Amino acid sequence: MTSTISIIIVPGWRDSGPGHWQSLWAERLPNARRVVQDDWITPTRTAWVGQLEKTVLAAPNPVVIVAHSLGCIATSHMGPEAAARVCGALLVAPADPERRAILSDFAPVPYAALPYRSIVVASSNDPFCPIRLAGAYARAWGSEFVRMQNAGHINIDSGHGEWPLGWALLQSLEGNHTVPSQPGARSIMSPAAV
Repeated sequence: MTSTISIIIVPGWRDSGPGHWQSLWAERLPNARRVVQDDWITPTRTAWVGQLEKTVLAAPNPVVIVAHSLGCIATSHMGPEAAARVCGALLVAPADPERRAILSDFAPVPYAALPYRSIVVASSNDPFCPIRLAGAYARAWGSEFVRMQNAGHINIDSGHGEWPLGWALLQSLEGNHTVPSQPGARSIMSPAAV
């Protein structure tokens, strides 16, 4: 199948390890590119946003961003040239950079509408960002808002491996574009075998 979009996976602080839904999706989607940061532990906004923009601008097709945690905040800081390449973004469990000194370089978070369709997914008990703040981000960014109940940080630690709901949300962002699948991708949509 010919890909008509490029999926850019944007991990958060300390990266997304094996078994994290971002890592599983990256393995299954042939058109996915993962943003790789030089420093996952002590992030700076200039370096992280610069690497994200470079990855977006190098993509061969219009881009759908799949970001987690601090990756959502880096996405909100992208400049207009890179943002113009984006046709959609799935922004999952956005971070609150003011809650941790090591992330404070990403504050203040931009409160301007994103120039593309976006979905913010947040949990009622995320330890890294209060649900009210995530909702405020969604309103400011003009994003659709999906509120999950007691889903933690929507990562491997909170039991979100393949995460079928997220996969369905990604497919809803495809619009007139195509999110290709390959053998094995269907397993994301079906419950894990016991």
